[in-house]
Amino acid sequence: MAESKRTVYEKAMHDTSFRRTWDKEDFERRARERARQEREQEEDEDRKRKGLKPKYSESSISDQPRDLLRARTERVILDANLNKTQVVQSTSIASKQPGFYCKECDCVVKDSVNYLDHINGKKHQIKAKFEQLKKKKEEEQQIYEKAQRQEEEEKRRKKERKKAKKRNESKKNDKEEGAEDDIDPEMAKLMGYGEAAELTFNICLSILMYIFYNNRFGGFGTTKS
Repeated sequence: MAESKRTVYEKAMHDTSFRRTWDKEDFERRARERARQEREQEEDEDRKRKGLKPKYSESSISDQPRDLLRARTERVILDANLNKTQVVQSTSIASKQPGFYCKECDCVVKDSVNYLDHINGKKHQIKAKFEQLKKKKEEEQQIYEKAQRQEEEEKRRKKERKKAKKRNESKKNDKEEGAEDDIDPEMAKLMGYGEAAELTFNICLSILMYIFYNNRFGGFGTTKS
């Protein structure tokens, strides 16, 4: 057999050790694990639809593979400035530079292919996730502050209603007392207040005199033996 030809790197020309090798057993193990997790997740979902408790713990089932396959919710616009002329300056900010501007990363990409690679890359995804979490936290803080302001406003309104009720009751009592004090004696007499009081006084006086004479002299029209 002819000896294999060697190159200047002292390696045979048919040597392919530089090629990347794959661990088939490891990939088969990962595939089986992924299939098992999907099967367990489907079984848990069926149990939830039937109103039963999940059989497998949710922590053992990862949603990451499905999250990575989730469709984009926003449309990527690549032809917004197509067939347009734009005058730019070298001292302009990044958003005014020619190319595709990424607001999350504050950078400019010169062509659409690299722009798609950028927005699908790990750096952009992590930064976008941070921005999303920050926005969500700010919204939750705003909701909490709004609820707190509403609660304080409701307490203030309750206090105002109590104060107004007390003022109205005080005014009503003062008005009634003032009305009683403002009655003229002659007017009260004409309205019957004076006659009623005089009649009551005479009746009480008569009763007292009757009791006194009855106890002192043994009654009217009799003499004491």
